[in-house]
Amino acid sequence: MAYTETQSVSWFDRLGSSFRGILAGILLVVAGTVVLWWNEGNFVATNDALGEAQSVTQELGNITTLDSAKSGQLVHAEGPAATKDILSDPVFGLSVNAIRLERAVEFYQWVEEARSERRQKLGGGEEIVTTYTYSQGWTNRPVDSSQFKDPKARTENANIVLVNLDNLVVQAGNVTFGAYRLPDFLVGSIRGGVPLNAVLSDETKAALNKQLAQTAQKAGSAEMVHASGNTVYLGASPLSPHVGDARATFLQTPPGTVSILAKLSGDTFERYRADNGKAFSMLTMGTRGMDDMYGDAHAANTAMTWMLRLVGAFLVVFGLRMIIAPLSVVAGVIPLLGNIVGAGAGFVSIVLGLAWALVVISIAWLRYRPLIGVCALVVAGALIVLLHGRGRSRKAANT
Repeated sequence: MAYTETQSVSWFDRLGSSFRGILAGILLVVAGTVVLWWNEGNFVATNDALGEAQSVTQELGNITTLDSAKSGQLVHAEGPAATKDILSDPVFGLSVNAIRLERAVEFYQWVEEARSERRQKLGGGEEIVTTYTYSQGWTNRPVDSSQFKDPKARTENANIVLVNLDNLVVQAGNVTFGAYRLPDFLVGSIRGGVPLNAVLSDETKAALNKQLAQTAQKAGSAEMVHASGNTVYLGASPLSPHVGDARATFLQTPPGTVSILAKLSGDTFERYRADNGKAFSMLTMGTRGMDDMYGDAHAANTAMTWMLRLVGAFLVVFGLRMIIAPLSVVAGVIPLLGNIVGAGAGFVSIVLGLAWALVVISIAWLRYRPLIGVCALVVAGALIVLLHGRGRSRKAANT
């Protein structure tokens, strides 16, 4: 059953809320500007640091013996990352010789979903109709059903959990790289997780089964622990899940071949620090040449820069939209007119926001890369001219 909640907002309330949103909009524009400015400087600094690092990198060569002559130098090396550590899961009693042991837990719960519809009313008011629906599914954490909007759902769809479990990540503390030791920050970059068969001892099964049976208020003889592949299902039946059931999935990261870029320090490694203060190190899986690794590092720097550019531009556009939101609310006394003004405000926000983002990026590049900065300023100017021309054409059409 769906539960519907209707909220009426008067025109004065909407207007007051939109004016209060102006301050938040200004803060978003400032935040977006800061992100854009910092991002461009960070891109250039990282790019320069990578260039400096590549120019001084040496091949470590044979890693089966220590090379004290290269201590303190930035090196590239390839070889096996191995460990003798035995990693354990204290709840399920699993043990494995691996770089990393991971446990991911899910719970079968009632889940609330909300869908809202806004309806404009004559006079500028607004009616917000929110429909809440409930369904069962797997979630990453228990759901608090006492917060459900539907009062009946809080009891009829009440959630329980048979066992409180958290995700678990255990990492080896002693990982060798030939004659060297890999520090934790490089070990953390080792990937390649594969399923770990969940073979539970009879003692572990019995203890878990007793705990689950007590929680579920079932007979102690009921089988509540089901292991299959790399998954342990905690509940009466994996084929017919009930609210409160849980399942744990296990992965292990076995030893493997890695390639690294890092500063050699005795029998281990540390991050290389460039002249501009940027720290750099890198680990990739498999055998990768030095030039390929630096190519990947430059590509990752570019990808991150573009992502933050989009984030900064979005913050500016959204902030501008909040700043000019009162215009559409004022016009919303007549719903059709409010929709038209709202659409126009959205277009203006996008064009001005993108132009502002380009101006900030251009000024930043004028400091770091003048030629690119000038080109970006030209594009920003074209956007402003486009917006101005669109406004004049509309004005001419209305006269």
